[in-house]
Amino acid sequence: MGGAMQTKDHWERVYAARPADEVSWFQQHADRSVRLIKTTGVPLSAPIIDVGGGASRLVDDLLQLGYSALTVLDISTNSLDAAKKRLGRRSSSVQWLEADITRVSLPLHAYAVWHDRAVFHFLTSAADRSAYVGAVCRALRPGGYLIVATFAEDGPAECSGLPVMRYSAEALHREFNADFEFIGHEKEAHLTPRGTVQHFVYCYCRKRSF
Repeated sequence: MGGAMQTKDHWERVYAARPADEVSWFQQHADRSVRLIKTTGVPLSAPIIDVGGGASRLVDDLLQLGYSALTVLDISTNSLDAAKKRLGRRSSSVQWLEADITRVSLPLHAYAVWHDRAVFHFLTSAADRSAYVGAVCRALRPGGYLIVATFAEDGPAECSGLPVMRYSAEALHREFNADFEFIGHEKEAHLTPRGTVQHFVYCYCRKRSF
């Protein structure tokens, strides 16, 4: 539990120290994530969870498109509060979960789409990655879609003062075992607010129905 609290404290300090639109992973619009979610073909009423979504503006974009069953999970109270303040009245349309994804217990088969941009690569221990995959397997319904974006092989070796894992598309898919059918991947050269480029890889999978 000490490790979890240290991690939470770290992210609370990150979001307390600077505005949400100045962190390195900030996107004015999460265009690639939105496009991949739309590509799944799930209805606007389908339950979607954004893991580590925090202050991300993906939820704004999805609400604007008419998606109506959105959950945003983050370990940081400060990041969630920033999103709620930004959304104003619209924040009541979203379920907000303050939790550590390696320790949370999510409902069985609750989600049709699981989205994560820039959380999984912070899980440098095999135990934490196993716990994360276990959460996905429990919470994502059979036939549901998994969209995970991490730093690519030529991405940064650390972020926000923490070491990270870097992945090829194939290595990232292997983390999620045979329960997930690999559909495809995309690469992204993300321009940070400070003008540097970070290389991401997006892995796009579907949970098998057996």
